[in-house]
Amino acid sequence: MTTALITHPECLGHETPPGHPEQVARLEYILAALAEKDLMRVTAPLVAEDDLLRVHPKRQIESIRAAAPATGFAQLDADTWMSPGTLAAAHRAVGGAVRAVDLVLAGEVRNAFVAVRPPGHHAERETTMGFCLFGNVAVAAKHALIHHGIGRIAVVDFDVHHGNGTQDLLEDEPRALFVSSHQFPLWPGTGAADETGPHDTIVNLPLAPGSGGVEFRRAYEDKVFPRVRAFKPDLILVSAGFDAHRDDPLADLRLTTEDFAWVTGRLCDLADDLCGGRILSCLEGGYNLDALAASVAAHVDVLIKRGVA
Repeated sequence: MTTALITHPECLGHETPPGHPEQVARLEYILAALAEKDLMRVTAPLVAEDDLLRVHPKRQIESIRAAAPATGFAQLDADTWMSPGTLAAAHRAVGGAVRAVDLVLAGEVRNAFVAVRPPGHHAERETTMGFCLFGNVAVAAKHALIHHGIGRIAVVDFDVHHGNGTQDLLEDEPRALFVSSHQFPLWPGTGAADETGPHDTIVNLPLAPGSGGVEFRRAYEDKVFPRVRAFKPDLILVSAGFDAHRDDPLADLRLTTEDFAWVTGRLCDLADDLCGGRILSCLEGGYNLDALAASVAAHVDVLIKRGVA
């Protein structure tokens, strides 16, 4: 068994205006950091229409496609932009997440990291926001449940911002557990602890500004890991945002590279115990380029080690 790295050059074609934090260099730094690692390298396909339609209505998909510019930039909201290469990148980003599910559930790899952009965990059913167009991880979760017929799935999101989009897209699905740890208060302003969803399958863990590894690890040990274990998922998906790093410019948590390696290892422990090691992660945030590259490398190093276990 091994670890898959799923990406596509078209994800570098999603450009944003100068000074925008969700920049092409994010993926360039990540791919450079992973270049020498022992990974099965897989090309992210374009997402199938049926997969997109499982979480977004046709009118939303069509409105995004209609907004795509032939030249320059199109602004979808205060901080979400499209360039001529964005549409292809967004379809590859979702397609890469779906491909990771297929590989892991087929037993072709033990785990996978999906290195794509734009990210997805802020995209709601009919709203693009927070740099996100489509719900990458939510689409992958629905694909696993419906196409592969697995019984239960857990999504764990450790991005510094609340995964409001994933929550919106999965809260009506009783077979999906969604857990988000995030700084609170912080944009987008959602993710309070009392947001539990209609099936009590939403777990939000607000962390106060300035919280570091001690608080983060305690929250996971006390609340995340027991809840995931009790849910008994057949697959674990991770929204892997690295903007909770202490050097990130967009927030005020104080995690280190070692904290990201720790949570990855503990989630792999759960996957080993509950679902035959089946776990995959998809890139979300992280905007200090050096911290992002180092944190992703540490995250993937753990996946590689566990992939050959």
